[in-house]
Amino acid sequence: MSRWLITGSGGMLGQDLVTALDGEGEDVVGLARRELDITDEAAVRGALHRFRPDVVVNCAAWTAVDSAEAHEAEAFGVNGKGAAHVAAACAAGGIRLVQVSTDYVFAGDARRPYAEHDATAPRTAYGRSKLAGEQAVLGLLPGTGYVVRTAWLYGAHGPNFVSTMIRLERERPTVDVVDDQRGQPTWTADVAGQVVALVRLQAPAGVYHATSSGEATWFEVAREVFRLLGADPSRVRATTSGAFRRPAPRPAYSVLAHDGWVAAGIEPIGDWMLALRRAYPVVLAAVG
Repeated sequence: MSRWLITGSGGMLGQDLVTALDGEGEDVVGLARRELDITDEAAVRGALHRFRPDVVVNCAAWTAVDSAEAHEAEAFGVNGKGAAHVAAACAAGGIRLVQVSTDYVFAGDARRPYAEHDATAPRTAYGRSKLAGEQAVLGLLPGTGYVVRTAWLYGAHGPNFVSTMIRLERERPTVDVVDDQRGQPTWTADVAGQVVALVRLQAPAGVYHATSSGEATWFEVAREVFRLLGADPSRVRATTSGAFRRPAPRPAYSVLAHDGWVAAGIEPIGDWMLALRRAYPVVLAAVG
């Protein structure tokens, strides 16, 4: 049994990780933002010295994609320098580290799924800050550092697209959803399971893509949510990204390949639609 420390444990993925590890009988400590600010290097060192984990999963992050455009330095402080603080403390203590990252490190204009080794080219402040965190982890922990990229997350513990669609189905006769962005809707509980497997099976250090299999547009996902609710999916109407102008451009193509899992002998996450059906009762209960 390993001792795990989860930073950013108050977030959607962090909470599911703590739950998954508790369920597996692991020794786990979760530290939310108010309990550990990873931008404070001394606090990071102190936390690792106090709890002495075998594994750290860094879920702490600046995730406000649009806000990062106007506050890039602050986003870098968390996603870049903060991740470097965690990586340095792990390197000093011989601790394995899982750094959670994002599809935004890619340009988002590909025509085939992005492989783990594909060239990065972030087009947003958020993406640049997360790439800096990846580089710090892989540079400081070449043999014991993991970067787990994920995307289009939904779950029970926080605002997300699926819970928003459940709410809007109740509130509006029709909903307009973009049909020109493709990705892989991914349940945070599934990502948590992949992280646990990655560490338990002692997979090689490096980059892994923890997203559901298959692909869809946001429009297609919204229609599937309406079907699960027993609502008429035609109430979801297709529109374009141009109808929702935002400070940070959204990737048109966020589909990630899963070759890393296969090479490590770990089954990738299954089809996005099957995962949504499993997750639906949990998210619905959380929406209330």
